[in-house]
Amino acid sequence: MIDQLSLTNFKAFRSADIPLAPVTLLTGLNSSGKSSVLQALVLLRQSYDSFTLFSTDGEADEQGGFLLNGELLELGTGKDVLHEDVVRSPGLPTPLIRIGYRTSDGQTYDWAALYAPEQDVLTLHSASDVPHEGSVFNRCFQYLKADRIVPATSYPRSHQQAIGRGFLGARGEHTVNYLRHHAQHTMTSKALRHPEARGKTFLDHVVAWMQELCPGVNLEATEIPGIDAVRLSYGFDGTAGLDSSSRRRPTNVGFGLTYALPIVVACLSAGPGSLILLENPEAHLHPRGQSRMAALIAAAGAAGAQLIVETHSDHVLNGLRLAVKNRVIPAADTAVHYFRRHGQQAEIVTPRIQDDGTLSDWPTGFFDEWENSLEQLLD
Repeated sequence: MIDQLSLTNFKAFRSADIPLAPVTLLTGLNSSGKSSVLQALVLLRQSYDSFTLFSTDGEADEQGGFLLNGELLELGTGKDVLHEDVVRSPGLPTPLIRIGYRTSDGQTYDWAALYAPEQDVLTLHSASDVPHEGSVFNRCFQYLKADRIVPATSYPRSHQQAIGRGFLGARGEHTVNYLRHHAQHTMTSKALRHPEARGKTFLDHVVAWMQELCPGVNLEATEIPGIDAVRLSYGFDGTAGLDSSSRRRPTNVGFGLTYALPIVVACLSAGPGSLILLENPEAHLHPRGQSRMAALIAAAGAAGAQLIVETHSDHVLNGLRLAVKNRVIPAADTAVHYFRRHGQQAEIVTPRIQDDGTLSDWPTGFFDEWENSLEQLLD
């Protein structure tokens, strides 16, 4: 598990060491640095998957590098990712863009690439060996962008992605096929089992958690014969079975259900060693659904996964605080970072969730809009 991420000259960060926990919330105003934290880890994974994160023969012109544009991320070119006020490296004509992390067992890993303004593969200047058991690089990795799948009549059926890699896709596009394949598998994690699930299968528990977002809903994921596609349908008969005679296409159901499904599946499929990166899990959900999504995220952390979550929702924050108070997850296994701009540099303030769910402090600008609005209404 990663307990600290270190960034130098990367996007919003001139230099920063960012503590991470089993469940970490990244909050703050737009363009304050939250996404940069997720993108740094995703950039390592993207470069690893494309076989550019290491040198093949030690020759300088054959070194690998950071792949800025690929399956997971499209960051542009070097000039798009270099911090405005760079840290210079003595003896080098160009700055280094550095991404590193420390694991909970004290191991440190670091990759530094030479800045090139017009290049989208930044050549490595130095690189750690890729750890065999690193959560960034193992099979149990999920990254779900804010731009996720929307209601559609069909979704792709890629055996290699959904079953071979166990990957839901950066937009969650392989979620339905993953659910189809694993629907009848037994749910083994006690921490992730929903107390009101109708049975022991993975689908039973997906349905139970989805009913937290929309009471009475149930799901069915089926193969479409003859083409490489699968179909998702919803029922509203209040059961978790697949025998409802009146089923609805996602295009005829609220946007939020389909948008939230990849997050529910990612959390329920998590286990020890998993790394799950989530952007805006609250999108298109009502406040109760946002709070319950936080409860699921906390449960995934309690099951041994590490989740790093970018959010703009005080309901997600409060849902995590309630999970701590209700002893779903220890306070020590959570972190909350509030990002704000200080000139050109991202500044990070870290209020702590305490054992009773209260916060150690409440920084100015940190989810205080309700109080500000209330003061104006009562004035």
